[in-house]
Amino acid sequence: MIAADQILRIPLIPVLAVQARRVRQTALLLPEPEGARTGSAGSGSSLRLLIVGDSSAAGVGAQTQSEALSGQLVHHLSQRYSVSWRLEACTGHATQDSIDRLMAIPPQLFDIAVIALGVNDVTQATTKAQFRRQQALLWALLQTRFGIQQILSSGVPQMQYLPLLPQPLAWVVGKQAARLDRVLEELAANTAMASHIPMRFSQDPSLAASDGFHPSPAAYTLWATTLADHIP
Repeated sequence: MIAADQILRIPLIPVLAVQARRVRQTALLLPEPEGARTGSAGSGSSLRLLIVGDSSAAGVGAQTQSEALSGQLVHHLSQRYSVSWRLEACTGHATQDSIDRLMAIPPQLFDIAVIALGVNDVTQATTKAQFRRQQALLWALLQTRFGIQQILSSGVPQMQYLPLLPQPLAWVVGKQAARLDRVLEELAANTAMASHIPMRFSQDPSLAASDGFHPSPAAYTLWATTLADHIP
């Protein structure tokens, strides 16, 4: 059965196509920040952390990795643990891209994986069924190839609030983002070692980077703090 919002979307297709093309042509392209993508920090019990994902995991919107998700999360955790960490993230990556990237590196052991994926699955029109299958494969790969014992799956952001996106494009991608986020929520509910971490920050303009699409350092701070609270 076709959902009501899908029916409403059909007359909007020409408008959406024009808006999407204009966004791609005019969007400010921010680089991935400089800084270490592997390392160790802190003291105490050992904690091996793997961060996987797209441009947000890679820290786009921050000037350095220390201001980005990985640096801020490691900073929080290093107050309690001796953290060894690795960042495997790339601008433009959807779930299948991250699977391919992880398959290309040697197997090694980690305790916790943080995942930040979904936005590019939305923009690439990945279906719910495809997303569920690919995410399930990714989670299995993390367990079997990397020994992961806890998965923290960051939710798909509420894309309708991204300043870059005009209406009605924002409304449409927001609906699809919510659909894929429900997939992550359902997978986590049925996976004992996984947690779904909703990405529902306020609409404060300071939380958006200068491109109106990626998180700012302030948003990365909130995100890292939320993730750290889920690690005992």
